[in-house]
Amino acid sequence: MEQYYLAALQKVPGIGSSRIKALVDYFGSARQAWLADQGDLFLSRCVDNTVCNNLLAHRDKLDVHNLAELLFKKRIFLCSLTNDNYPVLLRNTFNPPYVLYYRGILPNHDKLVAIVGARKASPYGRNAAGMLAAALATAQVGIVSGAARGIDTTAHQGALEQGYTIAVLGCGVDISYPPENARLLARIAETGAIISEYAPGVMAQARHFPARNRIISGLSRGVIVVEAAERSGALITADFALEEGRDVFAVPGSIFAGGSKGTNRLIKQGAKLVDGAGDVLEEYGWEADPLKPAGVILAKDEQAVYSLLNYEEPIGIEEIVTKLNVLPATAAYILLQLTLRGLTVEHSGQCYTCAAREGNK
Repeated sequence: MEQYYLAALQKVPGIGSSRIKALVDYFGSARQAWLADQGDLFLSRCVDNTVCNNLLAHRDKLDVHNLAELLFKKRIFLCSLTNDNYPVLLRNTFNPPYVLYYRGILPNHDKLVAIVGARKASPYGRNAAGMLAAALATAQVGIVSGAARGIDTTAHQGALEQGYTIAVLGCGVDISYPPENARLLARIAETGAIISEYAPGVMAQARHFPARNRIISGLSRGVIVVEAAERSGALITADFALEEGRDVFAVPGSIFAGGSKGTNRLIKQGAKLVDGAGDVLEEYGWEADPLKPAGVILAKDEQAVYSLLNYEEPIGIEEIVTKLNVLPATAAYILLQLTLRGLTVEHSGQCYTCAAREGNK
């Protein structure tokens, strides 16, 4: 039960990792700290008057045994700093969460890289994120991201095609945020991990995300920023990485795109430019998967449609119909087949781009 008492302490406003450690060291266990009376808490000098009152108020409302039962029913696990399976890179950061809630399987290695970027991502950014994630996952690199819209979502999807991914949330691990990623998070929980320092039932709040970002960078050997405006949460993650001595990589973007201002500035400041997974693998001496994807063979009509597409600007089906002089139903069928084979990506308004993959850029 000791871990559940640790989790109970972490739920108290004003009690972070350093105070939990101080309380456990003073009282001998999290359970004794949780059950200590007001006088003993004051004598410990581990908490001030406000935090002490917060602890007492939470203790009156929270039954630790009920918390344990709730987590068991929801198949949510706990991992504390004292556990051997606590992620090693995160353990060695300045302010790691004392307790992590998680669903799925925690990583048992440090071959992890974060991919982060804009929520309002361009087709170019999504293509780059998906390509990098898939290629790195093929090389047995775990992909860490925040399950947000845009770049994060595409990074997780790319990693799931080939390997392992971790989603770090700014809410409880039983909450699907954003809501449209419920199915994605369920898939991640099956083969990867969903992690949070927030207890089940805690809803996402703006103030949670900077704290969430420190965990993303803390779990990772390096952070790849794919798209980021000049003021961006992805840049906060990059800042955390730099503070912890982790590597920062950036995907270059158009000098005319507002969503690339932040990434291009990172490159100016010394971030390593990335245009393929090999740039990251080379940095750490990791080996790429020796199996190269087989060449794609397209039928004549498929090649005609595919040749009109690019990796950055979506092309509408009407334009394809006009240029090739084919029926809309024919164009739609060909595009569906290309999409099912992972060669194209459909965007809103029946517009399409090529799907970037290492080796076919």
